[in-house]
This record gives sequence, structure tokens and C-alpha cells, in this order.
Amino acid sequence: MKTTTQKQKELRTSHKAVAPIIATLLLVAIAVVGGTIIFVFAQGFFSSSQISGTPQIESVQILGYDSRAVTVLQAHDGNLMLAGSAGDVDANKEQGERVAIYLTNNSVQKIVLGAISFGGYTYQYIDASATGLGSYLSANVPQGNYTVLISTPDTLLGQGAGELAPGQTATVVLDLDSDLRIGRSSQFKLTTSNGNVFVGTVSVGQQSG
Repeated sequence: MKTTTQKQKELRTSHKAVAPIIATLLLVAIAVVGGTIIFVFAQGFFSSSQISGTPQIESVQILGYDSRAVTVLQAHDGNLMLAGSAGDVDANKEQGERVAIYLTNNSVQKIVLGAISFGGYTYQYIDASATGLGSYLSANVPQGNYTVLISTPDTLLGQGAGELAPGQTATVVLDLDSDLRIGRSSQFKLTTSNGNVFVGTVSVGQQSG
């Protein structure tokens, strides 16, 4: 017959054997619940990212320019723009005359052109599609502004903002806010609406691209 002391020892031994099993089961349960929560959270995160996320990497290539002191400039497609739209017949590049810069949007999404700095001045986009380039003396593109030529001789972008679609190539036409010295290099700096900056150099009086 077992004594009371023997029964108490057996009970304690039984408790010691069961305790590690319970602890292990609790750890497994916690791991499963934690893993499930993380999985559900991750699924929700990636789903919402795929639905609402928009790529912000922008790539703009400056293909070339035409800053010659001529009466008509060459566009990105190799053809001439509207006759008389670039400047007068003298050999100077003067205020009110125009410079052309060729751009391609290599991004996977559209880009919105913001301010453009050139020759120490800042230029803002204007939609001149209703009037066209006109003569360089006209007010179609006011001094200190720029417009976007999408095809020659005179088809301009017709949007409130200067947007370029993915893969689109166009010509930015600047109406000069100051005289430029022939033979001097001037920096061209484009800032997009997302704050990305693209920089090139223009040799005044030359054509490239």
C-alpha cells in the first residue's frame, strides 16, 4: 500500500513531465498565430501597393537642341518649324528669339514638365496650342515662357500642364528672356512636377542632335 508521501512524489513527477509539453504547445500556437498575422498583413500591404502605388522613377533624355541665330529652327523630328518663328536675320541671339531643346520621356509613366532654367532665367510652361508658335515677335509664346512642339511645323501640346507620355519625344521651345552670347555655353535644367532634375548644356549658336 502506497503511503501519502509516495503519492505526493508521484504527483509532482507527473506535473514535471507534463509542463514541458504544455510549454512547447504554447510556443507552437504563438508561432502559428504570429505567422498568420504577418502573412495577412503582408498580403494586404502588397495588394494595396499594387492597386494604388505609382512608379516615381523618372527618366528624361536630352537628345539635342537648336540655338542658332536663324529665322526657323529645326525640331526633334529633323524637320523645320514654322517659318519666321525663331528670330530675325542678324547673327545675334536676342531677347524674344527662340531656342529649341529636344526631349524624350524614357519613363514608364507620363512626366509633367515644371520650371526650366536656361541662361540664368527661369521659364514657365504655357499652352499655346490654340494660336501656334506664330512669329517670334508675336505674343503667342510670351518672353520668359516655353511651349512644347509635338510635330512640325507648328503642332503644339494642347494641355494645361506640359505632359510627355511614356516614350514620347518632343521639342521644348523657349522664348528668350534675355540676349545670349554666340559661342557661349548655357546650362539647361528641367525640373519635373515630382522634383526630379535633368541637366544639359547648350552651345549658343549651334545645333546638335
